Amino acid sequence: MPEKIKPIIYIVDDDDSVRRALKRLIHSAGLKARTFASADEFLKARPGEKNACLITDVKMRGLTGLQLHDKLIASGSGLPVIYITAFDTEEIRAQAKKSGAVGYFRKPVDGQALLDAIQWALAGRGQKKG
Repeated sequence: MPEKIKPIIYIVDDDDSVRRALKRLIHSAGLKARTFASADEFLKARPGEKNACLITDVKMRGLTGLQLHDKLIASGSGLPVIYITAFDTEEIRAQAKKSGAVGYFRKPVDGQALLDAIQWALAGRGQKKG
């Protein structure tokens, strides 16, 4: 019988300390994490989507998290996306909601709430129905 694929959480944030902290949190929940310093680095890696979730910062050098999500949607990706930001505005929240984000958190992020959102996304309950 094939072994179940362990979920993987992709973290895209240009702040190294945030990437490290989120990776530790995700590992503490028994999940795999893979980090990227930019949206371009993430896109070049072409990570898989099966049993996966993306956590991305909204504002980063280069492509923003919102632009990254737009590119994923345009490519037909169904990867669930959770946004984190230190620059919370009504406009950004509206854009995140419109794009179909499964979560949106202000920094500093509540670890348990983020883990709950990840589980929600991995269970497919956060997926948009087509």
